Amino acid sequence: MKARAAGRRDGDRLVIVTGLSGSGKTHVLRALEDLGFFCVDNLPTALIPRFAELIRDTSSLRRAALVVDLREPGFTRQFPLALRGLRQRRLPVELLFLEADEKTLVRRFSETRRPHPLAVDEPVVEALRQEREALRPIRKSADRIVDTSAFTVHDLRAWVRERFGARSAEAPMTVTVTSFGYKYGVPAEADLVFDARFLPNPNFVQRLRPQTGEAPAVQRYLDAQPDTARFLRRVLLLLGFVLPRHQKEGRSYVTIAIGCTGGRHRSVMLALRVGEALRRRRFHVQVRHRDARQQ
Repeated sequence: MKARAAGRRDGDRLVIVTGLSGSGKTHVLRALEDLGFFCVDNLPTALIPRFAELIRDTSSLRRAALVVDLREPGFTRQFPLALRGLRQRRLPVELLFLEADEKTLVRRFSETRRPHPLAVDEPVVEALRQEREALRPIRKSADRIVDTSAFTVHDLRAWVRERFGARSAEAPMTVTVTSFGYKYGVPAEADLVFDARFLPNPNFVQRLRPQTGEAPAVQRYLDAQPDTARFLRRVLLLLGFVLPRHQKEGRSYVTIAIGCTGGRHRSVMLALRVGEALRRRRFHVQVRHRDARQQ
């Protein structure tokens, strides 16, 4: 993935998606539609300037997305002129160019059995090479270039949500702090994982075993361990560094996972403390205890 310009984040109003056939343009458009974008596939190039003006002047169509590509005759000649005109008039437009390596594209066409728009009487691989060369000037004009070779459909949709998901001052980046038990597996959604299994385990204290890390008695026990405060101090120091930078990059959410053996005592108490500290720093925080009720 290669960014050609810093671009806009939540202020983008018209996203134009183009690129190689089989690179995922349709999946990106569907993901944008799920985010509330007004989406149009294969809009004729001659209508793009009028459409951009309509988006600018119509508050109910504040965010929109288009897919344009070689399916339109004369696309490589007409589209650069249309894009240049939009930018000269300072209309809010971002050009997103999708590509993938040749091996991946050939495999995708083989799996879907869809014809390539240029493959009339020649193999798909030759059509892909012609398309890549024809789109080279448009690629150079892109605000952002994304190589989808290693992306699954789910990866691509997640990238779209992270890059184009709308956030505002009323809806800041959400930080989810999740406690979990390693015996039940690390949460798949975790961005940052901290292991608290080095702390003394309240499960081996008979009076504490039936309780969870939410109980005052368990919290007092863990607070009495010198390494608890040291661990929290270092975790919060790291989070104080990385979370503002994630927010600056336009992340909609970050998930922090704190684990212990069973997910009932140490991780629960620590997740609560981390959540409280982040709220004091004015982050929008959710705290969840995935395995606290497991037996």
